Amino acid sequence: MTIVLIAIVLYLVAAALLIGGVRQDPTRPSRLWLLPAVGGVALHALAHLLAWHASGGADMHFYAALSLVGLGMAALTALVGASGRMAALGVIVFPIAALALFGYHRHGHVLGEQLDWRLQLHAWLALLAYATLAIAALLAVMLWAQERALRRREFHRWLRALPPLVELETLLFRTIAVGFALLTATLLTGLLFVENLFAQHLVHKTVLSVLSWLLFGGLLAGRWRYGWRGAVAVRWTLAAMVLLILAFFGSKFVLELVLRPPS
Repeated sequence: MTIVLIAIVLYLVAAALLIGGVRQDPTRPSRLWLLPAVGGVALHALAHLLAWHASGGADMHFYAALSLVGLGMAALTALVGASGRMAALGVIVFPIAALALFGYHRHGHVLGEQLDWRLQLHAWLALLAYATLAIAALLAVMLWAQERALRRREFHRWLRALPPLVELETLLFRTIAVGFALLTATLLTGLLFVENLFAQHLVHKTVLSVLSWLLFGGLLAGRWRYGWRGAVAVRWTLAAMVLLILAFFGSKFVLELVLRPPS
């Protein structure tokens, strides 16, 4: 509990420092947030490692997976923010990671699964893909908010904390490209290593994941071929992310929490 509590506090401190830095100087917020953010990420990861050691295997159930995706999002935000780009994203991401970790601590500990290296590879690729594309979805929301404010000539202070519109859009598509590559690897390893999809109740998950993959791929192709941007990019990104959430967490929620046999 101590590690979890400290990690949550560090995440919230990092978010608070970011808010304070943006208020003081939106164009160049202080980097004081970076140390608690990195500490929160490290302790978050340690909490999972200790839980896996105690249970004898990797826990990939609903709350654990949610927490791991939050960890991945926080790690990516700290990495990108340390380079001076999109640090303001941590105002949203770090509280999400703290909430996911809290949920895992309260409800998520189950007996660990002994997975062979192939299924572990598939699972870790999936978690990385979801974390990366979740960041892309947040960037899409920020892009939409920025465009909307500029169209209405509402020059809010928070706009100055974001990169210029073109740079934000470029970062969005680069993030989608990385997430798309990870999602492609996830689907390929699932096709190669996961046996008997029908017996494992994975058909709906696979179909929704493939539909999401097609949307992300179509968006990247449209960007390359037709120069898609703005509202089109936002709509496609969010639609694809909704399908991905339903594929992974929707199926896990139903199978593990709703249809779970009584203990």
